Amino acid sequence: MAENENNVEFESEEELGDLAAAKAKLKKLKDELAKAKKERQEFLDGWQRCKADGVNLRREAEARAERIAELLREELIHDIIPALDSFDMAAGSEAWAEISDGFRSGMEHVRNQLLDALKRHGIERFGKVGEKLDHTLHEVVEERDDIAGEPSTVVRILRYGYKTKDRVLRPAQVFVKK
Repeated sequence: MAENENNVEFESEEELGDLAAAKAKLKKLKDELAKAKKERQEFLDGWQRCKADGVNLRREAEARAERIAELLREELIHDIIPALDSFDMAAGSEAWAEISDGFRSGMEHVRNQLLDALKRHGIERFGKVGEKLDHTLHEVVEERDDIAGEPSTVVRILRYGYKTKDRVLRPAQVFVKK
């Protein structure tokens, strides 16, 4: 735009001369006003789109950060679960009974601390003898007839399962009564 289009210059009444010149000047001013309003609306619309894009971008970044944090948390949990499995295997062995009570209770305390930490972060350990078989929670390793119990119930836990409020991270591996 030329500089004189941006600045409206008003002329004195003597310079306007007749009515036709005044009408022409008025039309020019109305056209310039309409043009300015149109530009203002375009700028306002663009600014509002930019603002909405910024809000959406921030929401997407926050959602992405939450997903990444959840994935990292689950990765850490998957790294800790084998240590808990090792505690359980040790506690189920015959040698466990031969270990001194002080050492055994200390190791059980460490295991319980790990389980409590997982629980505080929304991770639940599951799998109990006597539970009804649930294929969404349990992975059947073997079905046994020679063990007492109700049919389709868990009679032995091989590995405990872990879940969050909405997802199974690892199913429990169990023996089931046939």
